[in-house]
Amino acid sequence: MRYLFVAQVALLALLWCTAAGAGDYRYVKQETFRNLLASGAPVVIVDIQLPNQFVKHHFKGAIETGAFPANSDADRKKLDAVLPAIKAGRGDVVIVCPRGGGGAKNAFTYLKEQGVAESRLLILEKGMDGWPYPEMTVSGR
Repeated sequence: MRYLFVAQVALLALLWCTAAGAGDYRYVKQETFRNLLASGAPVVIVDIQLPNQFVKHHFKGAIETGAFPANSDADRKKLDAVLPAIKAGRGDVVIVCPRGGGGAKNAFTYLKEQGVAESRLLILEKGMDGWPYPEMTVSGR
């Protein structure tokens, strides 16, 4: 009986820690994003990779911002420039950065502060460097 109680407490603590860490940002798994792209559903792809990374590989139709790591006034101005397109778009807004980490979180937070509904914002899990479906990306301009 005691073991069951300890296990339940441990499970609740784990769930609380997971929810607390994941509650601030929403991620889209790679396979889910692949299916979303293949379906043709409306999606706004905000790519914050630096220009040399964007040229190397990006998604067709992605909005190039070069705003990585999205933590300075200059980076935020780059995001401001695309806010009208983001707000006018339908569907989810998927933020793409090199690895799906801090830069994407910075962009997520900033776009949310600028009035983009949190329910629309997603970060591509593992970013562009972790994207396992190269046939779905574009190289060059």
